Amino acid sequence: MKDDRRSRFRDAHSDRQAAGGVPDTPQTRSPAYRLAFADDDFLCRKELRPVRLQLELLKPQMALDEMGINSTIVLFGGARVPAPELRHEARTPVLASLAEYYEEARIFARRITQRSLAEGGADNIICTGGGPGVMEAGNRGAADAGGISIGLNIVLPHEQAPNAWVTPDLAFNFHYFAIRKMHFLMRARAICVFPGGYGTLDETFESLTLIQTGRMERIPFLLFGREFWERIINWEALAEAGTISDEDLDLFRFVESAEEAISLIDNWPDSGERRSSIPDLPQSSPTGGA
Repeated sequence: MKDDRRSRFRDAHSDRQAAGGVPDTPQTRSPAYRLAFADDDFLCRKELRPVRLQLELLKPQMALDEMGINSTIVLFGGARVPAPELRHEARTPVLASLAEYYEEARIFARRITQRSLAEGGADNIICTGGGPGVMEAGNRGAADAGGISIGLNIVLPHEQAPNAWVTPDLAFNFHYFAIRKMHFLMRARAICVFPGGYGTLDETFESLTLIQTGRMERIPFLLFGREFWERIINWEALAEAGTISDEDLDLFRFVESAEEAISLIDNWPDSGERRSSIPDLPQSSPTGGA
């Protein structure tokens, strides 16, 4: 039987446009008269937080579904890591030295995207936080290969604008960190973490915790730059103290280059089709309707 649900109800766009053509009266000027879904003041009330959370979950999900994107390779890393040609502008000598990881992120993203395109372009799409630094390098590498990439931006006082290499139709913006983090991981087939600051550390440990606790299956988890990571985190001390198990140190690997990272992803134990325990969303319904 033909599905004719579209023909039964006037769509929301039409009613929103029609609402602008009513007579100008005290009643029609009142906020109470606005359509609820077209009332920004109403949607931003604290009581509507559950609705806003759902909207932030659904909007990128529906867009990615419509683009036919099945899986991603996630790049985390510092917004302040400079491109090699800008290392002289870095605020510290250490940041200047980290420019090599900008280049490795770019090479890695380019090679992953080339392989993705050769396999149909629906899997292993590069996904970053959409900002500068390492994130820019990831999106830039995908663009070098002629492919698409995702940018999951978030509204911050600084460093929040999308970089120029994010695919425009895949440049998303978030208010809620929690929903943004879900979108990083829901389709991830590998996580690559480059040197960074608080945000990078937050993303690293939240992802590792999901894997450690079985809330997400084990996937390739790579830390670029052993010297950096072992200098800022005493991983062995955590195991020696008993706050993590020795086996938890096996959840990730250190790598130094794009080639090494790709080799590990290809040969990761228990690799294969990803089945995340993060709940799947329902299939998107047709646009239009009531």
